[in-house]
Amino acid sequence: MAQVILSPVPAGSALQDRLKTAHFHDSYQLQLPDDGSSPMALYLRCVGRTPGWIDFLMRLRNRVVAPFGIKDLGTLSGVDAQRQPSSYRVGDRAGIFRVHALSDSDRHLDVQVSLMRLPSPEGAPSGTFTAAMSTVVHVHNALGRIYMLGVAPAHRVIAPAVVAKLAG
Repeated sequence: MAQVILSPVPAGSALQDRLKTAHFHDSYQLQLPDDGSSPMALYLRCVGRTPGWIDFLMRLRNRVVAPFGIKDLGTLSGVDAQRQPSSYRVGDRAGIFRVHALSDSDRHLDVQVSLMRLPSPEGAPSGTFTAAMSTVVHVHNALGRIYMLGVAPAHRVIAPAVVAKLAG
């Protein structure tokens, strides 16, 4: 199976029109066997397998930012493992993010995450597809810019580690 690769936000992504004004964006892709999973099922599988060290960092983040009035997001793996992917609706929470278009906004920044199923590139094994997880962040104020000073470098380590968990 292919490795997780850094890539542009895919054409056709719901996040594409937000890139021009984004403070931060990235996208990671991974080729997977096609088991017919929906993008929501893939997202839930991905965050449900979050490595423990990432959840530890999220708990630490929640403690550090609390005095500044930034909300406690919980952990990435904090999704309901029993809930069916098809049951999510706009407004529901899926782990730390709110479902806006089957992103989460705050006063200091907006984060939007998209997980897309893409065709595998030519020459890839048959019966596979490419999963692309993209993130776009818009900051609203100085607190958001300061927050992103630490989050952006961490995200470049955390996001590919989470996406890699899609492979098992």
